[in-house]
Amino acid sequence: MSRSVLITLAQREISDALRNRWFIAYAGAFVVLSVALALLIDSSAGYSGVSGFGRTSAGLINLVLFLAPLMGLTLGAQALTSERERGTLSYLLAQPVSLFEIFLAKFIGLAIAIGAAIVTGFALATLTISYLSGGKGMDIFLQLTGLTVLLAVVSLSVGYLISSVAHRTSTALGVAVVAWLALVMIGDLGLMGTAIMFKLSPSTLLTVTILNPLESYRIASINLLKDSLELLGPAGLVATDRFGSATGWVLTGILALWTIVPLAIAYLAMSRKEQR
Repeated sequence: MSRSVLITLAQREISDALRNRWFIAYAGAFVVLSVALALLIDSSAGYSGVSGFGRTSAGLINLVLFLAPLMGLTLGAQALTSERERGTLSYLLAQPVSLFEIFLAKFIGLAIAIGAAIVTGFALATLTISYLSGGKGMDIFLQLTGLTVLLAVVSLSVGYLISSVAHRTSTALGVAVVAWLALVMIGDLGLMGTAIMFKLSPSTLLTVTILNPLESYRIASINLLKDSLELLGPAGLVATDRFGSATGWVLTGILALWTIVPLAIAYLAMSRKEQR
């Protein structure tokens, strides 16, 4: 695997992402809404500016749970199918580069582009609330930014898996949107209803909850705020009781697995498809 080839192909992917209307719309919406949310929450806090970072973080978590997965899933779903439809994948494979180099470089390029958009949104929100509230709680924002980038990469990985098995870009996008709706709807309220209906034990409820990467992110993020444990929901409270101070690390590990496993399956599926 050539490092120079990876860098060149990743740069190409970043350049393509910057020209992608979907990416521009998602990135612009995230940046604008992040800053607007920081201003709105600070103005509602009165003159004291109490919990500026904590309140903004809690608001950003809800924003992230909608935008970051949608961004990663839809962009990932387009990544491989669009290359096949345009014929550029066959052209690249005719060059002295391997399928793995193309696959990995495209993923890295898209991850960098999405990560940059998220970091920009959080950075501007951080600067805004820091200026208005005196710079308290910036460590929470830094950790939350890292978790959010990881969630976006998880979504990108799942989108990659969809793209590797789909034959058309339109089909891949449709499946990605359905997957996004499923992950968003199977949230805390849905899990509470399921737990009541099927009389799930706390351990089973916890397992079902953290299998959803969005819920793992939500619990890990709110756990950073410390003073907002009531927002964790029943499964989150079980998680903090079960894992204690290691809750954040356990949930981060689950998100890491959600990145690696779909990506590995996607590469295997793509390899078999290209060998036919």
